[in-house]
Amino acid sequence: MKKFLLIVLLIVFILGAFAAGSYFINSNQKSVETFETAKAFKSSIVRKTVAAGTVIPEDEVEIKPQISGIIEKIYVEEGDKIKTGDLIARIKVVPNEQSLNSARNRIKNSKIVSDNAKIAYDRNKALFDKGIISSQEFERAELSYNQAKQEIRNAQSDLQIIKKGSVGGSAANTNIRATVSGTILVIPVKEGDQVIESNTFNAGTSIATIADLGKMIFEGKVDEAEVGKLKADSDLKVSLGAIEDKEFDAKLTFVAPKGVEESGAVQFKIKADVALDDNYFVRAGYSANASIELEKKNDILVIDEGLLRFDSRNEDKPYVEVETGDQKFEKRFIEVGISDGKNIEILSGLKEDDKIKIWNKKAKKKDDEKSTDATDDESEDDETND
Repeated sequence: MKKFLLIVLLIVFILGAFAAGSYFINSNQKSVETFETAKAFKSSIVRKTVAAGTVIPEDEVEIKPQISGIIEKIYVEEGDKIKTGDLIARIKVVPNEQSLNSARNRIKNSKIVSDNAKIAYDRNKALFDKGIISSQEFERAELSYNQAKQEIRNAQSDLQIIKKGSVGGSAANTNIRATVSGTILVIPVKEGDQVIESNTFNAGTSIATIADLGKMIFEGKVDEAEVGKLKADSDLKVSLGAIEDKEFDAKLTFVAPKGVEESGAVQFKIKADVALDDNYFVRAGYSANASIELEKKNDILVIDEGLLRFDSRNEDKPYVEVETGDQKFEKRFIEVGISDGKNIEILSGLKEDDKIKIWNKKAKKKDDEKSTDATDDESEDDETND
């Protein structure tokens, strides 16, 4: 019985020792990891920025009435194409009671003055015919009578304007006509609405907005970090949210001299003339993105930006690892230039035939962790010294 127990214990000990040895060997065994390499190459880099905005007509004209009143009839609809002089709407004049009463009283007063002037005229004419008074006195009486009659006509015309908006059969003021040719964009009023005339103290009610949709511009904003690189007459590519797989050529015409702060960043307004395509109908107000070329370099030495690393212990200087032997690499700091998000320019530190380590995902992650740990250690040392 004792021999059996000793045998069992021996077997358990041997199995335990074997398992512990296997774990120790596996935990200390280093996996062999190989890295592929890549080379720098000659290419062109175009640095661009994207400005968000809208496409709008170059000119929009608001049509406003010359008199106040109520919209009696609208003859056009939004989207209609019209020419200069086409009738848009007709206004029915609603006279002001106070103005109407003043005009009527003015006519009455003018008639009283005219009747009195006629009596004086008839009397002086009889005396003049008999040679009793001079021609000068008669002409003075005749002038006063003629002025009184003209005042009656003026008062009657003013009354008609107040009541009908025009004199005689003319409807020039009550008929609202287009002042330019184009497309009706907006009709903000409807029949029965009251409108106010445009005058020195009031902008007036807008009855319609007209624009030429054949002349469109892009209006957007760019960040202050990029506005200094914009040049007049630069070429843009405008893509519209409503029209897929189509880019319109545009030319930069305006950059605002003053920026506006939005969400903590200063934005500058830009405008560009858009070259339209007859195969596409572009509506006013389409959202758009404009791709603007800021900088371009041809035939320069570049590498894939994914090969680049940054040394956090050395002011985040960029570096790559260059192969010096079979799977042996050395750290080499380089100077970089412009980037398009995929490739980056190499100014110095690399040659075209150098083999650069392609970072594996796991190795890259470990390297990042080491850099972070080193930074944390430095921070702790600084705190200890403090």
